[in-house]
Amino acid sequence: MNATREQRIEQALFRGGSLTLDNPAYCQAVRAITESLVQTDLAPEDLTARALGMKNRFASASILAREGGVAAGLEEFAFLVRAHGVEVAFEKQDGDVIKPGDTLLRAEGDESKLLSLERVSLNLLQRMSGIATASRCMQERARRRSSGTRIVGTRKTPWGLLDKRALHLGNGGTHRLGLGDAVVIKNNHLALLASREEDAAPLAIEEAWKIRAESAFIEVEVRGEAAARAAAQAFRRVQEDAGEQYPCLLMLDNMAPDGINKILEMLRRGGLWDHTLIEASGGISDTNVEAYATCGVDAISIGALTHSARALDICQRIS
Repeated sequence: MNATREQRIEQALFRGGSLTLDNPAYCQAVRAITESLVQTDLAPEDLTARALGMKNRFASASILAREGGVAAGLEEFAFLVRAHGVEVAFEKQDGDVIKPGDTLLRAEGDESKLLSLERVSLNLLQRMSGIATASRCMQERARRRSSGTRIVGTRKTPWGLLDKRALHLGNGGTHRLGLGDAVVIKNNHLALLASREEDAAPLAIEEAWKIRAESAFIEVEVRGEAAARAAAQAFRRVQEDAGEQYPCLLMLDNMAPDGINKILEMLRRGGLWDHTLIEASGGISDTNVEAYATCGVDAISIGALTHSARALDICQRIS
């Protein structure tokens, strides 16, 4: 039975379920980032803690939300501080909706450790919660205009897989987890194949199709109607020849909603709609996301969710 468009988008762009600390690759990413941040912050030592004689005394701390949002990074916070001998008890779970005043976690241990680790651990928690909160907000706004439109991130992720997990916890899509995850053919790839996008796109698709078993999806970025038509025709051809339904995406890059609407209508008239999933990308933010969702695209990718993430206000209180 053929999958729906939304099921195909979920299969292709929503890969965050694997990003847990039980996944060795994700655990390694968390360890690398957190160890680097802690080592840099504590080099060579916490001079304030030493000056005030804070050492070998037990203390407890509460991690509190000072604004509402979506909790993310709790597991990573616990991973970081437990590596330094601090015990953690969860009051909330990753993905929970939180409100001002909620206690997210409780931590116990050496008072110097609670103080020395405070900034790095809170930075992690605030960033991931901010991304998750923004993702869920954008998704809710988009779905009010188009029930089938999904919000996804991009590879503009300064904290790599941690940013991808935060998107996932906010019900957003991860897009690619890395360059080895899927084939995404951008304008610079096309420029190396032919002088015109409409000539280069079919050539690129034919080559990418050969390694589809290794790829979560195949996507081509186009910037005009002629290239969109040529790529969609190639997607239809390779799927029909193989007798196989496969996630094939057109990324409509830096187009206004009116231009996207014209391309979607062209795809429907040309019998290309069922073979091609549509992602709108480029210049999309909280000020215009509804306009793009109203077009009825399958996915909207927003780099600002991660490259310009606003930290959620979360604090630590020691007692």
